[in-house]
Amino acid sequence: MSQNEPNIEICETTVIHQNTVEKVQKASMAEETLLELAGFFKVIGDPTRIKILTALFVSEMCVCDIAAALSMSQSAISHQLRVLKQAKLVKFRRDGKVVYYSLDDDHVEAILRQGLEHIKEN
Repeated sequence: MSQNEPNIEICETTVIHQNTVEKVQKASMAEETLLELAGFFKVIGDPTRIKILTALFVSEMCVCDIAAALSMSQSAISHQLRVLKQAKLVKFRRDGKVVYYSLDDDHVEAILRQGLEHIKEN
């Protein structure tokens, strides 16, 4: 084990706590739900998509503005917005020829803010 890896404490005996095991098994999510949740975290696990989401914390924006704010190409932003839209993390509205993007709902911001709080605890 390398020096950077944390030590994991393990039991020195093999004892199954049946009540605990049964409680966990009853509370387990359906496989489909687990896959959907894993997919959700996979989508928000990309640094570029997090940059876009945090930009949208501040304001509703069009693709051109997001690209300028993040110093990225419009095509790169459009691609990531498509992924975020499919995952129901962003929504859009059209105003004439301009399409504005925003966070789909308050849950998106809350999830990312809680993640930030967690990593800043140390």
